[in-house]
Amino acid sequence: MPQLIAALPRAPLLAHRPVRVLSHPAELADSWDQLAIGSGSPMHHYAWVSACAELFSKPGDVHLVVLGSPEDPAAIAPLVRAHGPVPRLELLGLRHLHEPTDFVYRDAGAAAALAAAVAPLGLPLFLERVPAESDTVSALKTAWRGRGVVVSRPALGCPFLELAGGWADTEPPLEAGRRSDLRRARRRAEGIGPVSCQIVSPGPSDLDPLLDELFRVESTGWKGRHGTALASDLSRGAFYRRYAAAASRTGVLRLCYLRIGERTAAVQFAVEAEGRFWLLKIGYDPAFARCSPGQLLLWETVRYAARRGLRTYEFLGGPEPWIRVWTERIRPCVAVRAYPARPLGMAALAIDVAKSGWGRVRRSVGQSQ
Repeated sequence: MPQLIAALPRAPLLAHRPVRVLSHPAELADSWDQLAIGSGSPMHHYAWVSACAELFSKPGDVHLVVLGSPEDPAAIAPLVRAHGPVPRLELLGLRHLHEPTDFVYRDAGAAAALAAAVAPLGLPLFLERVPAESDTVSALKTAWRGRGVVVSRPALGCPFLELAGGWADTEPPLEAGRRSDLRRARRRAEGIGPVSCQIVSPGPSDLDPLLDELFRVESTGWKGRHGTALASDLSRGAFYRRYAAAASRTGVLRLCYLRIGERTAAVQFAVEAEGRFWLLKIGYDPAFARCSPGQLLLWETVRYAARRGLRTYEFLGGPEPWIRVWTERIRPCVAVRAYPARPLGMAALAIDVAKSGWGRVRRSVGQSQ
């Protein structure tokens, strides 16, 4: 049974809406994407959140704070209780996948009302990678005023590429030296065998062999050696299979392959959603390293996205050197931690002060005011 908290004060337009805490995303399966589609990120969609809940949480730990009825939510906070020296609430899936995510809300007023509903839950709240422009950030600072301490500091931002201005052309609008590097890599690849690119939007019945091939190629490089490839990391591998199945049903999944001769040299796991191309996983076979197959495949998928009329190419991850070849632009993110003025909150704050030093925490608190 969902827990009913209360109607919200100080939000006249939303005061009639109850707040519930649900434990199962399936209770919102029919309504979640009515709210999330148009939010700007596939990490807000039901397919992503439900896969996170299934693979990365224990029974009873999921806390979906819902403003409004399950049939017509105005805002949802997809949280999970994390255990440790001091229990806390954090964004579902972020600890395992590290991709930026957020509360899902209809407008700034709904974000404010949702933050006001989360504050009385009494647990420290850690949102480690939220878009800096999100209404959630200011809403939490306001909701916690007089209730505890809010710390906000910069987090790892996300590189992105604007696709207007020549990216659909035969050659990308990079500096001359970079274009020459790509042409040279292409010639080397063609010296081994015919080069082809396949970008697939598979149905669920076609997924398994395509994912097997993608996982195999990703595991041939350094990720395989370090045990971080999807074929080695069983929980994350299961997540991406679960998410791929859901994304294929909604038609947003894109599996991408660069083949040289009869062999697959590079792969991408991506989705096309919210008018953008989202690059989630990459890999290449080091046997083809001299051909830079990952860069060649990136060239193909950037051009594909531009020709599809998409607005941006979202690299996710962080601003790594191979990404800076293509773009220097970053979507800033912040980490927000809220410590309620209760024993658990002050214990969590004390632990963080011990780890980070009071000076750093004090500066972050000052930035939050």
